[in-house]
Amino acid sequence: MRTNGPLALAFHAIFVVIMLAPIVVVCLVAFTPEGFLSLPTNGFSLRWFRAIANYPEFVHAFWVSLGLGMLSSFVALLFAVPVALAIARYRFRGRDALVALFLSPLMIPHVVLGIAFLRFFTSIGMGGSFAALLVAHVIVVFPFALRLTLAAAIGMDRSIEMAAVSLGAGGWTLFRRVTLPLILPGVISGWALAFIQSFDDLTMTVFLAAPGTETLPVRMFLYIQDNIDPLVTSVSASVIAITMTALILLDRFYGLDRVLAGKSDPGR
Repeated sequence: MRTNGPLALAFHAIFVVIMLAPIVVVCLVAFTPEGFLSLPTNGFSLRWFRAIANYPEFVHAFWVSLGLGMLSSFVALLFAVPVALAIARYRFRGRDALVALFLSPLMIPHVVLGIAFLRFFTSIGMGGSFAALLVAHVIVVFPFALRLTLAAAIGMDRSIEMAAVSLGAGGWTLFRRVTLPLILPGVISGWALAFIQSFDDLTMTVFLAAPGTETLPVRMFLYIQDNIDPLVTSVSASVIAITMTALILLDRFYGLDRVLAGKSDPGR
């Protein structure tokens, strides 16, 4: 069995340190007792975590981001699943062009998308609304949901479906009890990736968010334009803690390997 040499291990260690260093620094600064960004600090304090309660805008923005991410990723999956199944099962004229069209939001800079969406929704009277923000996020996250769902659909064993049909399974029963469980790892992975993309988006959302529909990244961006205190770092550390907790629970009850790699459960 081939193992990594010292040079490869050193490279991996450096890579991990570079990736984690900004997160560690943000978390350390969040515990500073000072009224400004400072590291190293003279001690540790929960001052800036308690200060979040004095800024309900951050709490409201968090719930907006959470709801928007969950809803947009779910709506994107409603379209991604049938599209992925159709592309995986059938060969037709223009199939590759259709796939390129569905994945095209990945190739367009979010600044361009933000300006285009702003002009479009303003012209039809939807500027600043949550509905406009939802439609824009669905379009942006749809390629992420589609790619992972499509990968699962292409790798699906069609003989299992054929066996179910031969036993008399109808269309809805076939999808609900055979097809969907087979592609479920890809569906969950697509939803998770789409949710992360929606929750984290700033470049496009900043053009569409209104005072009542500000997401957490937009609220943080607007805050640091006028303030230099560590409040934003405490908000970031809280989001990191929530994310880590969610990942631990997901790994405990479902398995990260199934979500991230689409592996099936060998015990089933």
